[in-house]
Amino acid sequence: MRTILIVFLALLVFSCKQNTSVKKVSMQEDVAILANDSLNGRKTGSEGEGKAAKYIANRFETLGLQPKGTERFYQKFTYKASKNPHQEAEFTTENNDSTQTGKNVIAYLDNNAENTVVIGAHYDHLGMGGEGSLYREGEAIHNGADDNASGVAMMLHLADSLQKRNSPKENNYLFIAFSGEEEGLLGSNYFVKNPTINTKKVTYMINMDMVGRLNSEKTLAVYGIGTSPVLKQIVNANAGDLNIAENESGVGPSDHTSFYLADIPVLHFFTGQHEDYHKPSDDTEKVNFEGMKLVSNYIFSIIKDLDSQPKLVFRKTKNESEVVPDFKVTLGVVPDYLFSGKGMRIDGVSQDKPAQKAGLQKGDVVVKMGEHDVTDMMSYMKSLSKFDKGQTATVTIDRKGELVEVEVTF
Repeated sequence: MRTILIVFLALLVFSCKQNTSVKKVSMQEDVAILANDSLNGRKTGSEGEGKAAKYIANRFETLGLQPKGTERFYQKFTYKASKNPHQEAEFTTENNDSTQTGKNVIAYLDNNAENTVVIGAHYDHLGMGGEGSLYREGEAIHNGADDNASGVAMMLHLADSLQKRNSPKENNYLFIAFSGEEEGLLGSNYFVKNPTINTKKVTYMINMDMVGRLNSEKTLAVYGIGTSPVLKQIVNANAGDLNIAENESGVGPSDHTSFYLADIPVLHFFTGQHEDYHKPSDDTEKVNFEGMKLVSNYIFSIIKDLDSQPKLVFRKTKNESEVVPDFKVTLGVVPDYLFSGKGMRIDGVSQDKPAQKAGLQKGDVVVKMGEHDVTDMMSYMKSLSKFDKGQTATVTIDRKGELVEVEVTF
């Protein structure tokens, strides 16, 4: 009841223009509001998404940021959803029963600088489930506290920090809460094709998607470090207590991809997948807020460091998605994308799949499949592509330092 009251009070108070000072809002409060049941999972085009957009717009306004959408803080886009999961949704000017309309929420911190940094995070989620959900027990509210109320809360926290910063302002900052990410990066795609600023003046883009579950090892995945020559050094120089899992590619399943494909350097931050991913159980009480503070401070340090650089030079990277082999079988595990050791560490095991039937467990590290060595995610996928349905193979795992062989039937 208390959380629901907070939501309604926040939506009411922030929707009213007042001259009185506004209490500082913590990342925990932002996540609690955006991931509340009353927003029904923030599905693109829904009433709940509209409430979330209004909340974010009013947070931007109370932070003293300028509106930079096409309708004040909002940039609307209308699309036809595809019934074919392998076909992209289509933007349209139509507005009828077969279309949906999403809203990007966009704000600007104008420092009268030559170049602009884009800082973004998607705010939509899966609503009551359906396509994309990993929940198999009917409709339920998917609150998406980590995915991606956490990223939006961190973006708002960074906006507050950058607004209050006293040092010389070397860049402008454009903050975008994207809609339609879960539908296929629609909001970021639409913005890049219909920008509200001159994107030729964008020096780089920062994206935060699922940054609320920093693990005990303090491992943070940073993607896009190969998209400009200076990024690798700066990302590592500011790491502090964080363990950085590097990935050079500018392509991945989040909104930074849209900017990379427009020849803009990108950095994408991610604390890892977990058993609540795309399920109703991704709730506020499971978010690591101390970890979020650590990650937010780290990103702020990177931004400050990059402020002293001239406009970043864009560099193309290898697109890992183009070299992923085809699979005829599945092991039935969730890989640990933050693992930087030798092999493929299992972060979760699906029920009634080959791995579970063979006794594989969370934390096991696959080091060999049949005659094929597994040294990382790519070699794991290449090894998996060698097997056919019904085939049995010996899989070697490292379980707490001991090598164990198990028979897996695909």
